[in-house]
Amino acid sequence: MNLTDLRFYLIELIVLCAREPRKAAEQIMGWHLSRDVLWTGLVLAAAVNTLIFSISVVLQPSAAMPILFNSPLAIFLLLTGVLTITVHGFYWIGRAIGGTGALGDVLSLILFLQVLRILAQIVIFVVMFVAPSLSLLLSLVTGVLGVWILVNFIAAAHRFSSLGRAVGTLLISMAVIVLGLSFLLSIIGIFAQGVAPNV
Repeated sequence: MNLTDLRFYLIELIVLCAREPRKAAEQIMGWHLSRDVLWTGLVLAAAVNTLIFSISVVLQPSAAMPILFNSPLAIFLLLTGVLTITVHGFYWIGRAIGGTGALGDVLSLILFLQVLRILAQIVIFVVMFVAPSLSLLLSLVTGVLGVWILVNFIAAAHRFSSLGRAVGTLLISMAVIVLGLSFLLSIIGIFAQGVAPNV
């Protein structure tokens, strides 16, 4: 497959994610990428997200911004940690409520969602300087669409016959992610401020 064919394939796959996300998920899982490649991709996605966020902070600084967000390394560690917790949360909780998906399937779908998120962020970031109100609308639309795709991806990964269990997996996982995020923030927050435990 040459670069032109690959580009059209990816565009068609992105459109399919919005129209028929479960079919798109089957295609993505069908790539059978190794876990090493997938985990490396997830770390790279965290790095790109960190770069985009850091640029937005520089261009639109806020006095109310927590000190944590002034450290790109802290943001990167936080995003990497959250993504790792998310993958394992969706996998283990989905398995606990009857799913049969493999960790690699969940990982590949979360990684592809991150790619979609990065593309959406870039578009919204550019539109923000041209039409700020339109960028807010795009953020809302992509947020809702992202949840719809995620629920279907979870259902596809775990071979759920309906979306009910996928929604349950998502809700329970969100509680786990919040707990994990609180722990990460406490650890990384100390690191970002350069505060030693005995100070």
